[in-house]
Amino acid sequence: MEVTYYGQSCAAFDFNGSKVLLDPFITYNPLAKDIDVNVLKPDYIFLTHCHEDHVADMKNIQSNSGATVVAVVETAAWVRKQGVPDDKVIEYNFGGTLSLPFGKVKMVYALHTNSTPEGDYAGVPVGYVFFVGDKKIYFAGDTALTLEMKLLEDLQLDWAFLPIGGHYTMDVDDAIKAAQFVNCKNIIGVHYNTFPPIHIDMEEAKQKFEANGLHLHLPKIGESIAL
Repeated sequence: MEVTYYGQSCAAFDFNGSKVLLDPFITYNPLAKDIDVNVLKPDYIFLTHCHEDHVADMKNIQSNSGATVVAVVETAAWVRKQGVPDDKVIEYNFGGTLSLPFGKVKMVYALHTNSTPEGDYAGVPVGYVFFVGDKKIYFAGDTALTLEMKLLEDLQLDWAFLPIGGHYTMDVDDAIKAAQFVNCKNIIGVHYNTFPPIHIDMEEAKQKFEANGLHLHLPKIGESIAL
C-alpha cells in the first residue's frame, strides 16, 4: 500500500492494487510539469470540493481511465455536467460511508468554501477517512482548523493528509493542532508552495512538527511513500 504525491492536494493511492486519485490538479501546476496525466489510470477519483485547483484534470483523467468519480452531492452534479456518465458518478454526503472493493470511505467535515470553476454553487467541502485493511487514513481536503476534527481522535489513524500552506487553509501551526486533535503522528503535508501566498519554509515546518512529537512528510512531486 502506497501513495504518490502529484503536487498541491493531488495524491494517488495504490490500495493493494486498487488505484484511488484525489483532487487532480496537475496539468496547470507548473511544479508538476514533469508528470504525464495520460498515464494515470485510477479506478476511483475522489474530490474534496470543486475549486479549480482540485478538479482541473478530473475530466481528462476520467475519460482516459473510465474511473468512477466520488464527491459530495452538488459537486457530483457538476461532474455529470462535464460529461461523466451517471453510472460513473457516486454522490454522497456527511455521515455517509461507502463500501468499495478496496475498503470503506467515510465523508467527514471540512471548513472551507466551495464553488465550481464557473463560479456556481457546488455544495460544501469535505474530507474523507479511508479504512483499508488495517490502515486508517484521513484526507482532510482544504480546511481551516476546526473542533470537528476531534471527532476522529479515537479512530487511531495511521496517516493524516493535512493542508499546511496557510492563506486559503490551515498553516503549519494550525496543522500541528489538527494533528493533535485527530490523534495522528504521521502527517503528509499538502496544499503548499504551488502559489506565492502558500509558500512555506519546509525545513522550519518539519522542525516544528518534530518539536511536537509529530512526523511531517513532504514528498517530492512524483515521489511515493509506503503506508
